[in-house]
Amino acid sequence: MKKTVHVVGAIIENENNEIFCALRGLEMSLAGYWEFPGGKIEAGETPEQALAREIREEFNCSIEVGDKVEDTIYEYENVIVRLETYKAKLIEGQPVAVEHADTRWVSRKEITGLNFAPADVPAVKKIEFGNS
Repeated sequence: MKKTVHVVGAIIENENNEIFCALRGLEMSLAGYWEFPGGKIEAGETPEQALAREIREEFNCSIEVGDKVEDTIYEYENVIVRLETYKAKLIEGQPVAVEHADTRWVSRKEITGLNFAPADVPAVKKIEFGNS
């Protein structure tokens, strides 16, 4: 039986209506895919707490977590991922990639041009069509 991993992702939008996206590095699983930044929920954390912690650890900035956008279950070759995606806004600092290969602020129109990890795609589609 495949392991199920529960993760969270942040859809961080700036004042120019651009969304922050991160490129997974070569040493990471799903290397070369773009994603909404976030990570695994630790024992005892709410999804919102996990998201704020992950963004602080991986991007050296603080966010305020808003409404849930999407809740997706995607079966990869070796693992099943449940990804909960939330709107978020920066409240302190600017994101700096600690573990990721690249980061980019992109418009809603440009977001579908990035090669997103499959679990992120349903949230990308909601953003593209302005449903979030």
